[in-house]
Amino acid sequence: MSLKSLQVWWKAFRFHYASASFIPGILGGMIAWTFEGQFHTGYFLLVLLGLVLNHLALNMTDDYYDFRHLVDAFDSHGNPYSGGSGTLSKGLISPDQMRHVFAGFYIIAIGIGIFLGILRGSFVLFLLAFGFFCAFFYTAPPIRFGYRGLGEIAQLLCFGPGIGLGAYYVQTQKLSWEAFWGTLPFGIMLFSMITINEIPDYLEDRKAGKLNLVARFGREAGVKLFILSLLSAYGAILMGIFLGKIPFVGLISLLTLPIAFKTISILRGNYQDPVKMAPANLGMICTHNFTGILLILAYFMEGFGSGNLVASTLPLFVLIILYIPIARLIGKILFPRNRDKVREATIPT
Repeated sequence: MSLKSLQVWWKAFRFHYASASFIPGILGGMIAWTFEGQFHTGYFLLVLLGLVLNHLALNMTDDYYDFRHLVDAFDSHGNPYSGGSGTLSKGLISPDQMRHVFAGFYIIAIGIGIFLGILRGSFVLFLLAFGFFCAFFYTAPPIRFGYRGLGEIAQLLCFGPGIGLGAYYVQTQKLSWEAFWGTLPFGIMLFSMITINEIPDYLEDRKAGKLNLVARFGREAGVKLFILSLLSAYGAILMGIFLGKIPFVGLISLLTLPIAFKTISILRGNYQDPVKMAPANLGMICTHNFTGILLILAYFMEGFGSGNLVASTLPLFVLIILYIPIARLIGKILFPRNRDKVREATIPT
């Protein structure tokens, strides 16, 4: 494949949103080490590979079915953080090509899940089925969660405690409230991210019959739902610390509150203007990612020096490797060399 072709597929993958999967996956593995002293390197890496492939497949599945349902045909609001990748609507990739690639990614991810289920317990197979069901049928018929106002809740469950408990179970072969509380905030924050990204698409989604929560109840309701869910995510962190399920040092994750409040302020003042509210969409991406990174650092500090150097440092190293492309993209947006090139560096959702 040529470099240009690889760049097109990278755009279609939308890797920058895979952090919604690998952050709770890394957290689940670290919680297993911190609270149970168990860490299996091979299983940890297989879990993350499966999660990333599944998320890239999910992104392309959404693109594919939104394109088929003509959602992208109405995308003209100019907000770079909502809508699809644009690779199908612009003819850069054919629908058949995209379908073949995301089907291949799903097959590999499912194979990894079955392998882990055989070795680590049948509960992994249940979580695999649940995760695939939520990912594929978010936009795929006949269920189409995202078109019926159910997609946000399904993704909250899947991309928070669903992934976290699965990653924890693969390590320990049991469940725990520590894994639940440690990853619940990121399911709630993903709910917030989906909600804020639906606000610029309000008119386009209604025209296409994609009746998510914002399209169903309106932009104003979407703003209120976003604020409530985002503050609830921080409330879940505080509750987890109060109950002793999250280490006290996890309070460092609250350092992202100023970004969250700035995001809320921008959204409340500009939710009727898709272009002017774009910084709020970026703010939510940063809030989710940076909160997750800080909480991972908290578990790193809690578990470091406990006797297993690999268990203490490998998750952090993997996080750095996976996050480099996302950090570079965010850096290009926040610190553009040329203002005329800002749009080239924006993040499509």
